[in-house]
Amino acid sequence: MRYDSITDAIGNTPLVRIDPAVHGLRHIDLYAKLELLNPFGSVKDRAAWHMARPHLESAAGPGGQVVELSSGNTAKALAVLAGMHGLTFKSVTNRMRVPEIKDLLLLLGAEIEELPGQSECLDPTAADDPLTLFHRTLSEPGSTYVHTDQYFNPRNTEAHLTGTGPEIVKDLDGRAPDWFIACVGTAGSSTGVARALREHQPGVRVVGLVAAKSDFIPGIRTIDEAHEVGLFDPGTYETIEAVGADDAIEGMLTLNRRCGILAGPTGGAAYFGAVRRLREIDAELTERQSAVFIVCDRVESYLSYVRRRRPDLFGRPRRRNSPADVPDAEIRIAPTVDVPAAQEWIATGAPLVVDLRSPFAYAALHIDPSVNIVDEIFEEILHGGLPFSRSRPVLLACPVGEKSARYAALLTRMGHPDVRSLAGGIVAWRDAGAPLVRD
Repeated sequence: MRYDSITDAIGNTPLVRIDPAVHGLRHIDLYAKLELLNPFGSVKDRAAWHMARPHLESAAGPGGQVVELSSGNTAKALAVLAGMHGLTFKSVTNRMRVPEIKDLLLLLGAEIEELPGQSECLDPTAADDPLTLFHRTLSEPGSTYVHTDQYFNPRNTEAHLTGTGPEIVKDLDGRAPDWFIACVGTAGSSTGVARALREHQPGVRVVGLVAAKSDFIPGIRTIDEAHEVGLFDPGTYETIEAVGADDAIEGMLTLNRRCGILAGPTGGAAYFGAVRRLREIDAELTERQSAVFIVCDRVESYLSYVRRRRPDLFGRPRRRNSPADVPDAEIRIAPTVDVPAAQEWIATGAPLVVDLRSPFAYAALHIDPSVNIVDEIFEEILHGGLPFSRSRPVLLACPVGEKSARYAALLTRMGHPDVRSLAGGIVAWRDAGAPLVRD
């Protein structure tokens, strides 16, 4: 196949049937849409090109710059596209959590600007959040930047409405699948594909997959984070279900080892969530059905993420005191304290307040007094044992109280007699009008 430009190779990715011997479904044909085979390596190639293409020619020239609030695949694709058109690219983010992506962006010539933010994701309702203020500045009329605005740009959804969805229908001989299972990040691909499929078959059932509330899966938001995205519409999905990080890795390993598909954790989450949902109805079916999920990107960019969670896969012993080993039942009963009680406790009980957010979020606004230990570093500390004196009470805080609850449960399991999680996190503290200080 011959192309005049690499951008002509975006789209028309394969739709591959998963061997029933792998997934065990008797009455459902399961297909993977291999978006990892786009030229820049992910499903975001489509949206990046569709959002940027109308503006690249007019922006070309000295000082022209593409800007996006992204720390992942959208940034990677835009960095390539900007360079091809003589422009620079800036990735603005609160936190670069995947080192391989950060290194690749730097290799591609991207500028990375990490701004303070009260939470880990853009919150359009936070009027004093630096990341939100920057987003609003970029979105103002007359801005000199090419701001692709993936969280609110309808062309993100349109890329999949006119591309990915119709391709699935074509490859299924003009029929839409009975089921479409999609991970929710910016919600562009899930929304666009769902609309396209329902134009052919209104009864297509769409399952949205989000990350479990206290987990991090690259490219997938928790349900609370999804509600902050302008493109997210809960009505798109018949149901929205959570997938844990360990489940995503197990699904990824199945695709890697049994299917020859070098999917990353997002694709693994999509596969795991699809099979889990479809098994519930498979035995009741009397006619064959079909289902499609998207493999968003490749595994190579996430080796450090997988190694941190599953060192046993790399010939290393599984580490002690891992938050991933705390069952949901223990997290649900972890000691918590609401904002008024926390204020009183800080005033009278002098607990050690540990803020688990990124340094940039902590610098923006934090509780006084508190110390900042990023959750990933905190996890490393806990592998060595209990880091605090049992005689010192501890209050843990994170963006919305989910990660801190997991760590509170773990510290309780490790024998600390008085550790509590701030219910609702720093966002709840802010919304209650409790005092915050800025570095």
